[in-house]
Amino acid sequence: MFSRLLTAALALFLAVSALAAEVKPIPPPGIPIPDTDRAALTAEVAALGKEIEALRVALKAKPEMLALLPDVMIFHKSVDWALRYDEFFEPKHLDAARQQLALGRQRAKELRDGQPSWNSATGLVVRGYISKIDGSVQPYGLVIPDDWKPGEATPRRLDFWLRGRSEKATELGFLADRMKSRGEFAPPGAIMLHPFGRYCCANKFAGEVDLFEALENARTHYGIDPNRISVRGFSMGGASTWHLGTHFAGLWAAVAPGAGFAETAEYNHVFAAGKTPPPWWEQVLYRWYDATLYAANLANTTTVAYSGEIDGQKQAADIMLRFAEKEGLTFPHIIGPQTAHKYHPDAKPKIEEIVTGAAVKGRDLESDKFHFVTYSLIYPMMKSCFIIGLGKEWERAEISGERSPDGALSVATKNVSSFILLPDFLEKPMDAATFLKSSAKPITIDGQPFPGSSPPKMRGFEKVDGNWRALSSPESAAVPGPDLRKKPFVCGPIDHAFMSNFLFVRPTGKPLNNKVGAWAAAEMEHAIGFWRKVFRGDVRVKDDTALTAEDVAASNLILWGDPGSNAALAKILARLPLQWTRDKLTLAGQTYDATQHAPILIYPNPANPSRYIVLNSGVTFREEALLTNAQQTPKLPDWAVIDLRTPPDTKWPGLVLDAGFFDETWQWPKK
Repeated sequence: MFSRLLTAALALFLAVSALAAEVKPIPPPGIPIPDTDRAALTAEVAALGKEIEALRVALKAKPEMLALLPDVMIFHKSVDWALRYDEFFEPKHLDAARQQLALGRQRAKELRDGQPSWNSATGLVVRGYISKIDGSVQPYGLVIPDDWKPGEATPRRLDFWLRGRSEKATELGFLADRMKSRGEFAPPGAIMLHPFGRYCCANKFAGEVDLFEALENARTHYGIDPNRISVRGFSMGGASTWHLGTHFAGLWAAVAPGAGFAETAEYNHVFAAGKTPPPWWEQVLYRWYDATLYAANLANTTTVAYSGEIDGQKQAADIMLRFAEKEGLTFPHIIGPQTAHKYHPDAKPKIEEIVTGAAVKGRDLESDKFHFVTYSLIYPMMKSCFIIGLGKEWERAEISGERSPDGALSVATKNVSSFILLPDFLEKPMDAATFLKSSAKPITIDGQPFPGSSPPKMRGFEKVDGNWRALSSPESAAVPGPDLRKKPFVCGPIDHAFMSNFLFVRPTGKPLNNKVGAWAAAEMEHAIGFWRKVFRGDVRVKDDTALTAEDVAASNLILWGDPGSNAALAKILARLPLQWTRDKLTLAGQTYDATQHAPILIYPNPANPSRYIVLNSGVTFREEALLTNAQQTPKLPDWAVIDLRTPPDTKWPGLVLDAGFFDETWQWPKK
């Protein structure tokens, strides 16, 4: 029986793989390399791998040295994966592989000797970190100013540079480029940080997290001024800059996108005549990454856009200006005359003048006003406002505040059910103390007055039956718990589970129905391969029988199979909002034939509500979406029912019969 199930799963997986091959593969196939070169590189990779493992043991008593091991591991991975997955794309990549292995060996020796020279190097430096999402090593590049000194007292300005699309810029190509080029901009005295961005995803999903993980790692090596960080990029990187600039506007001294795209529908002509519109839930999920909808947040930073006059991607800045003007905002749009998809040389000094001016000034921490727009608790924070509950997820929510000369604060909200006022999490301790002192002043929320606090403290509020009331414990109110409300960090949709630590839980038992078992097994294999190709990590996988309390505490659990095959799923089934037997699958008020249908779902883990469980899904976009970064958007919401009589393809895991969102209390929405 088990062998028949494996055979069916393999056949389905191969069928999906064949369909995927009909779409342009990304990354593309590599070029053949001589057998002698392959053998030599394979031997060198193996030797470096052994040295890395030996260093793990040798440096256990030297944590400061052990923390630098990812700076060696990036070179092992870059060549190992190029060999393993056919990712040599140009003859010059052979020389790059040799150079990177040599540098890996050199760094390994220096680590063993306790003298890591790159830790004090200036100029072009490449480094790595271990991601909290999947435990993978991820690279990033730096341009360190020539006058930088280790341990210097004054923290530096830092600018992110987000790169353009290159389907061949896997780890090997990315590192080769970062070791030879300073990039489009390298302002004097500033540290430039070039994230890998998890390859070619426009810094979305895990690529978004990559930027912050790279920054966190860089801070352990360099003094970085949190008030003088800017984000900039071009083409795909321009798109990344629009979304990071609007969703996290309060973090940046300046936002400087060039070209790119800012939303999906207009850029991709989604609703053009003759095209089938996306399902309603996919259109709702455009609100995750459409920067146009978050344009109001640019009031919290300095923005300058660039476009070539005859570049089709000028559309991005044009539409952002249209949406900004609706919010009463505008920003400079520098246009390169008769220029296509590149920077005009006369434009770069103008851009740099604005970005550097903003960086010298730094973020505005003294403002008596704030204004924040969001559509999801994935993005709950702007400066000193932290939203912890929405009236309805994926509808526009906004909160604004203004402090009077005497210190009293007036707050206005829309579609917000609870929030906290707190100091910006990147401000210095003195700023936090100043904020808490000011909280002793009165607050008015939507016309409802509240006295100041005595002694001063963090202030939190929630709306109950249309009226605001003070939270007795704002800190605990923000933490997901057994009350099962959508809160920051546990709010769905499915793709959100793959932006923090996750673990695939593989079934080892007998499925209730072989067809469902084979489909789930094939989908798990597809998800593992897709994650490797698109987000450049190896998925951590455990058998259901090997799951530990530590796994439940630390990870979002991606449960594959059904209650018969997956013991972890069976254990919590009674506390999930569905019924699933051998014959019937019931959810969202509908009952389906369990021999032909399967659920996909995200939900707070009943055993640990601060983490998710996901049933039978990886990230929800598939091969078809890789052809343009603007289509790399979520394709499924909080739950879906899949008809297995239609096989998976390059867009869907089967026929989606129904799909939707849970309400704000994780209940089925009322029809």
